[in-house]
This record gives sequence, structure tokens and C-alpha cells, in this order.
Amino acid sequence: MKQYIKPHPWKIIEEGLLPEYNKVSESIFSLGNGKIGQRGNFEEYYSGETLRGNYISGIYYPDKTRVGWWKNGYPEYFAKVLNAPDWTGIKITVNNQKLDLHTCKITEFKRVLNMEKGYFRKRYTAEFPDGKKIKVKSKRFLSIVNDELGVIKFSIKPVNFDGTIEVLADIDADILNSDANYDEKFWIEIEKSTAVKPYVISETKKTFYRVCTAADIKAKYENSEIKLSNLEKIEHEKYVGFKFSLPVKKGKTTTIFKFAAVTSSLYYEKNILAKEAYDILEYAEDKGYETLLKEQEDAWHQKWEESDIEIEGDVSAQQGIRFNIFQLNQTYTGQDERLNIGPKGFTGEKYGGSTYWDTEAYLLPFYLSTAEQKVSKQLLKYRYNHLEKAIENAEKLGFKNGAALYPMVTMNGEECHNEWEITFEEIHRNGAIAYAVKDYVRYTGDTEYLAKYGLEVLIGISRFWAQRVNFSEDKQQFVMLGVTGPNEYENNVNNNWYTNLQAVKTLQYTKESIDFIKEK
Repeated sequence: MKQYIKPHPWKIIEEGLLPEYNKVSESIFSLGNGKIGQRGNFEEYYSGETLRGNYISGIYYPDKTRVGWWKNGYPEYFAKVLNAPDWTGIKITVNNQKLDLHTCKITEFKRVLNMEKGYFRKRYTAEFPDGKKIKVKSKRFLSIVNDELGVIKFSIKPVNFDGTIEVLADIDADILNSDANYDEKFWIEIEKSTAVKPYVISETKKTFYRVCTAADIKAKYENSEIKLSNLEKIEHEKYVGFKFSLPVKKGKTTTIFKFAAVTSSLYYEKNILAKEAYDILEYAEDKGYETLLKEQEDAWHQKWEESDIEIEGDVSAQQGIRFNIFQLNQTYTGQDERLNIGPKGFTGEKYGGSTYWDTEAYLLPFYLSTAEQKVSKQLLKYRYNHLEKAIENAEKLGFKNGAALYPMVTMNGEECHNEWEITFEEIHRNGAIAYAVKDYVRYTGDTEYLAKYGLEVLIGISRFWAQRVNFSEDKQQFVMLGVTGPNEYENNVNNNWYTNLQAVKTLQYTKESIDFIKEK
């Protein structure tokens, strides 16, 4: 792949619109705040290759497994964080010509992910078929101060004409997941309105999560506010929008502000979702765009104070490590013990946004070292809350007496991975969770957590290891047969070194912990 991202210590920069890399860029320029996230899609029309993506942590669908044959313990579904209603649309038409970044002539294009300050911006010049030109600038962020709020500033400056532009600001809930096993749409419409501020309330099939997506629009001409009138209110299935015209003049800037609120039944009763969304919009409008942006920048400054890693002499390495830190900080904030970290964060649909053992093996140490203690503790409580499901998972495979096998892939504690050599044999994941308990207690000294939560998890995992081994008369020692190691290069091997060592270390630490709690 062409190295098209420009090196910079604090920014991800793309200069020149490259349609062949657009879906990659949409992943790279993604935003999140721990609760909601979105790919770096354009607000405008774009008829080129794209993957629209908006996501809400914890809102998932059990997509029926698609395999040709079944084994005992196979999951019936693969849990997927859903592509959620898209509130970002600001679609421009000039003289009946759509501002489509794939069909218009685009020059001076630049998009930037400002990791230091937590926003995504772009700029370009667009030329329409009739020769009219406009300059566009936009800036978008998902607030980490109010994690149910998204904000867009979208500015237009005509280069060579006076006239009017038509704006369509919409919310599109008629979306799908590109990885749906049966090409199914996962949302149904419950309610919508354009009476005051547009909103759509949608509900997931099967899991019955309900989400309200609401928006409000403001506009300015240079520094003067424009009162929007003669709004054309558009409603059709799973869709609402406001269409309006704005006068524009050569060399003068017209700016549109779009505030969006996303509320869900994870946090509110279903009958008050619209009210709560309206309250968030009111909060945003009272503060105003500049204040919201300043709060965003200050909040990210605090995060960087706690988690930055400086690399001298290598700008690309500095950019790379900060990109990874930025993704971790915007994907998980530790505010809710029901949430975890999908392998791709908020960048796309791959891996379903579900929880893997990677959290404990690779990510927990980062949060231990760079965030308040509560953040890493929430990740461990997530596993404690799923202990009963882990015991059920083990029982399906014939284990008993409280033995616990944590899932390879999960959203709610149930196994939803369906490749036998991983689901049934890549059992080192249990060891990663046990080690995370040890790592946390050793780092923080939080023995109260160990007594109240961690020890039960350790005992369940240790019971599994004790039942998973058998004694070899030939070797005169315990062996563990038929496993897949963490590198996944070889399946169904005997006595994988890493897996065996994890089992031994877990049993040792569990015994130490039992003795410690007894003495305490």
C-alpha cells in the first residue's frame, strides 16, 4: 500500500483525495468517546466506495451463525456491535448539482485527525459541472465531556458566484451491517418526528435495545446568526431530515452547526429517550460550539498528561504510538463495567466489536499505567459479572463443579465464536484473564477487589484447568492434550508450552490468593 499518510507527531494527515484508499482512511480517521463512535465518513454526498459506520458501545445483535455443520457447544450466533443510525449528514446542493466528493472536481483536499485535541477536520475546493466553485471546511468531534453528544461545524465559501445553496441535514436509521450473515437489517423503527427537532427512535431485533438519535441545526452568515425558516421537513421509513436554503455570496462564509444526541435504553427508560436527547441538545446549545470545543480540547489535554509516550528522533514512530494511545483512550473510558474493547475499536465492523482475550493480555496493562484505577478495575469486573456464563460455557463441554471457561468471543458472557479449533481448543484465554487479576492486584494493591471479585474468578478458572488435564502413565506427569496455542499456527496439539504454563501459574496464584484471604 502506498504510504499516503504524512508524518506528524500529533496529527494524522491525508493530502489529496485518494478514492482508492477512502475506506482505509475512514478507519484511520475514526472518532469515539467510549460510548459512541464513528468512522471518518464524509458528511456530504459520496457516491464512491465507502463503509458508513456509526457505533454505540454495548448495543449488539446476535446474528445467527452460518456454518455447514455443528459440534457440541457451538454458539447459535455471533454477537455484533451494530452499525447505528447515522446523524452526520450535511448534504449540499448548488443549482441542482449535488456536492458529491466522488463526482465533483476536488482540489486542495486535506483531512486531519488531531489526536492532541480530539477532533477530525477537513478542507477542500469543489468545482461543479457548471463551473461554480466552493471552498468547504468542516470540523467534527464526539464529546468526551458529555459522551452522548456529537458536534459538527461545516463552513462553505463560494469562490466565484453569489446565490443560494440547499442544505439537507438528516438522520438515517435505515442502515445495515456489511458483515450481516444473512443480509438482514437489524433495526426497526419505533417512532420519529420532525415537529420540533428531528429524531428517530430505533430498536434492535431480538435484543430490543432502543436508541434515540436526535439533532439540531444552527447557521451563521459570517458572524451573524441566521434564523432558519421555511424548513422542509422530510420523513420516511427510518429517516428524518430538514431541508432549507441559505443565501451565499462570493468570498463570504456561511457556517452550519449540527448538534446530535444519542441516548439508549442501556441508560434510560425507553419512554424518556427523546426527552433525554432533547435535554442534551439544549445543554449543547446553551454552551455553544466554541465552549464545547474548548472543553473537548481541555479534556484531551488531561488524557495526554496521563498517557503520552514521547519518542525523540523518529516522527513516524511518535505518530504511530500516539495513534495507538488515542484509539485506546477514545474506545474505552471505564465509565461502565458492562462495556469492553472491540479489536477494531470504533473503526469498523471486523470482529463484530465483541470482547476477546486481547483485553486482558494486551490492553489492561496500558490502562493500569495511564488511567485512574477505576478504569482497569471495570474491565475486571466485566469478567466477574460474566462468571456464571463462563461456568455455563464449560458445562456445555462436559465440565462440572463450577469450572469456568471464559469465551473466546463474547458480548454478554456467552460464547459466540464458531471455529472449533479456537472455540474449543484455544483455552489459554482463561489464563490471560487469571493473569490480569494478578497483574491488577500486584500493581494497585487492591486486595479488597481480590476478596470480593477476583478470587471467585480464579477459583472457577482453576477448576477448569484441574479438569482439563489428565495424568500420563507414560510420562508420569499431567498433560494437556488437544489445544491451539495463541499463535494459532498449529491446531489440536498436545502440551502447548504457553497454555500449560498459564495453567500452572493460575493454579499457583489461586492457591496463594486463597491462603492470603484466609489469613486476612
